[in-house]
Parts: sequence; structure tokens; C-alpha cells
Amino acid sequence: MDNQAMSQRSLQHVWHPCTQMKQHASQAVPLVPVSRAEGVWLYDFEGNRYLDGISSWWVNLFGHNHPAIRAALVDQLGRLDHVMLAGFTHQPVVELSEQLAALTGLGHAFYGSDGASATEIALKMSAHYWRNTGRPGKCRFVGLAGGYHGETVGALAVTDIAIFREAYAPLVRLAATVPSPDARAAQSGESAADVAQRAAAALETWLSEHHQETAALIVEPLVQCAAGMAMHDASYLRRIRALCDRYEVHLVVDEIATGFGRTGTMFAHQQAGTKPDFICLSKGLTGGTLPLSAVLTTDTVYEAFYDDEVARGFLHSHSYTGNPLACRAALATLSLFAQTDILASNAVIAQTLDKALAPLTTHARIRHARRLGMIWAWDVDTTLPHFSQRYHQHAMAHGVLLRPIGNTIYAMPPYVMDEESAAHLASGALAALQATLAEETNLR
Repeated sequence: MDNQAMSQRSLQHVWHPCTQMKQHASQAVPLVPVSRAEGVWLYDFEGNRYLDGISSWWVNLFGHNHPAIRAALVDQLGRLDHVMLAGFTHQPVVELSEQLAALTGLGHAFYGSDGASATEIALKMSAHYWRNTGRPGKCRFVGLAGGYHGETVGALAVTDIAIFREAYAPLVRLAATVPSPDARAAQSGESAADVAQRAAAALETWLSEHHQETAALIVEPLVQCAAGMAMHDASYLRRIRALCDRYEVHLVVDEIATGFGRTGTMFAHQQAGTKPDFICLSKGLTGGTLPLSAVLTTDTVYEAFYDDEVARGFLHSHSYTGNPLACRAALATLSLFAQTDILASNAVIAQTLDKALAPLTTHARIRHARRLGMIWAWDVDTTLPHFSQRYHQHAMAHGVLLRPIGNTIYAMPPYVMDEESAAHLASGALAALQATLAEETNLR
């Protein structure tokens, strides 16, 4: 099987996500068939390799085909592949729930299959909590400008990215939106903390008027990824925690992309010393091997559903909720955190990458170069149409998988980079920028 044959078969039968399929069919954006993966590398059917600079949509932590995770899955497959979690339980889901509770300080875990499912679970739980406690009017939500929490109908209500939402507007019950604490919005003389203060003040004004109808505030702590890796000061999280307490509004932290070490701590909100009412987890939860999400919440929320009346229970389910294989992959991933000092190792890896990426960071057309933990981002000063698409193709030609968000180049690689792969990522990222900007001349 070669690349072209596999691509043609895919075009005939597969509807790819987040894609205008005509661009693939016309070869404007060629499909890249992947036959296998190892560590930081993806290999096509003809032996070409590409460094996975975005961890395959931010899910992979310890590299592809990790032997410990693979061994755990093989062992679990020989024991129990799946059983429904309604009325049944099993060892992997119990052990995973225990470990997540210990890591987050929150209680019972409820499972889904993806990040959008986690968002919907958290929102439904919050609104249902207020209903169960005699305050059914608290059923609306508020999120941040540029926030992204998934693309199912409920999750779209709190996602503030127009291209994902506009076509489905008649189906969506829109949440309110308050200003983002994005540090790039700093005015002359302002710091990131000043921007956070302004954004928190705007939220305070909004909550003072609408808290009686508001069930929850949902935020991506420290980094709004789909908004172009918009980073904010941790003081914002402390301020909004206090505001949510004052106005009796749940705080939901969406750690789907920022969790499991991406920002330098196990969870991003921990850098603010705060504790949410709900935490949504997915992506890195299984090390990038199988789909799984979890929502953890407080004992207070759990107890509001604990009743003789069935209708007061949380009647939400998925067929594969708490799948044993996915839970076992998650346990293997958490074991790798426990057995290795990966957060400290990442700090060393990040310094290596900082050095390698310096020519990109200091490029004359780069604005707002930034890094938090294992997330890098650079805004490019260009008006070139379809910059993201053009850059992605040039990066692939240099053996690097990078997919800019608008004019923002970002890298979020697995935690197993070495000097060789760091050099490859950095040289490919810079070469792709130079090649993309050269197209400006051709369009004049």
C-alpha cells in the first residue's frame, strides 16, 4: 500500500473532521496517510517521517507506542474488554477514580469519551445541582471571549469561536461571554496581571447583575488554546474563584488541553493555588491512546443528587462510559508520572527547545513570542491569505507536523523530545515560516 492509494480510499469513504473535504480531494491540502508511529515520529506508507509537533491534537504525552501503555492494554484486553458501567463496576475504573480524586482533591469521577462530552457533563451537573437544591432559575452559563470547550451542541453554547458555531446557531442556547484575560491585550505600560485584573473586574460587574440566573462560569486555566494559545496571569484564577464564591456560581475548569503537565504543573489551575467546583479532563488522560474523559466535582455537588427519587439522580450515560481498556491506559499514563519526575524533566527539555527555537522567536515578523510549560506560541505579522494552511504544508515538507491557529504558530510536542528532535522541530518551524512569507512576494 502506498500513500496515494490509501489517500484515495480514504477520500472515497471517510469524512474527515474539522475539514473542508474539497480541499483534500483537489489536493490543495493533501491527505497524509500514517502507517505507524513511534516516540515523537509519525511515518507514512512510503517511509517518510514527520515530527508530531502538536501531539496529535494535544493528546500524546509520553510518545507514540509507549511500551508501558501498550503492555497495560494488552494485559487488560486479556481480562476485560468492556462492560457497561450502569449497575456494574470494574477494577480499572475504581483505581482510576481513586487516583484522580487524590490528584485533584475532588470526589466521585463521572466518565465520558471526549472533551466535549466532559463539558456537557459538567454543565448539566451544575444546572441540575441548582435545580435539586431548589434554585432552578440558575441554569445559564458564562464563558470567556475566545473560549473553546467542544463542538457538540451543549459545548458550543460556551464556545466563542464563530466558525464552529455560526452554522448551528439555531440549535444553540448561547451562554454569556465576558472579556478574556489574554495577556496580549496589554495596553502601554500594562502587565499580564493588569490585564487579568481588568478581565476579572468585568466578570465581577457581570456577575453582580446576573448571578441569580447563572449556574457556572467555565474557563480554560492559563491557556485558551483554540484562541491562538492565549495565555493569562494566574492571578485571574484567584480572582474568579473568589467571585464565584461570593456570587454562588460554580467554577468549571476545562483542563482538557492544559492538564497532565502541559503548563508545567500537573493541572494548570494549581499554579493559582485554587480549587474548582468541577474539573474536566480528557486528551492526555490516556497518554494519547484511547478516547476517555472524566469530570470530577465536590462532595457537596455529589450529595445533591443522592436521593430516593430517581429523577434527582444524574441520568446521563454513554455506552462506553468508563471503558476498562481506556481506564487501564489512563492508569498506565498516571503510573508514568509517578515513576518518573517528568515535570522536572520537561523543564530541562523546554530549555533545550527554547534554545533551538531562538531563531524563530527572534524573527522580525514574530509578535508575542510566549511559552508556558510545554506550550510555545508565536504570532506572525502577515496578511497572507490562508496563512495557516500554507504554513502547515511547508512544515510538512520539512518533516514537521505543525498546524497554526490563524496567524499563530504553536508547538505542543510530546514529553520525550531530545536534542536531535528539538533541532528538527526548530529548523523545520523556521524554514516553514520563511517559505510561507516568501509567498507574499509572489502575490504582489
